[in-house]
Amino acid sequence: MGDAVTAKDRPHRLPLADQTLHRSVRDFLFVPASEVELVADRFNATAFDVEGVFWSHRGELCTLDVMIDEFGLSSEALLRLATIVRGADTARPDLAPEVAGPVAVSLGLSRMFNDDLEQLEAGLTIYDAFYRWCRDATDETHNWPKPRKG
Repeated sequence: MGDAVTAKDRPHRLPLADQTLHRSVRDFLFVPASEVELVADRFNATAFDVEGVFWSHRGELCTLDVMIDEFGLSSEALLRLATIVRGADTARPDLAPEVAGPVAVSLGLSRMFNDDLEQLEAGLTIYDAFYRWCRDATDETHNWPKPRKG
């Protein structure tokens, strides 16, 4: 993948793959979906997360699944997170009970930020937290209210 990536502007969801990619490229260009490939060609960038390009959905898989497969990643936490993100990104809440979380967060962020890069930056910490939950905290539960004795 090159130094620049083009992706559709004003995403309703904030795809984790966009955020992961954001950490590894120099420039992230958000443009209308219909212009992604044209802008990618013009700026020698990688077209991302639109129909018909290499880094995009494939069948029932979302772009994060594609990245995991292409990069040969296989940690249990990342695969769990990918299932949740796939459910959110492909409108399949049946894949995991946690799917509603990323949907709610991403839609909320899209209403908080007018600037796509600011929205992307704000989402990084949240999706890092989702990953940490998948890695370290899936067995924990909330401890309120405390059971009454006697």
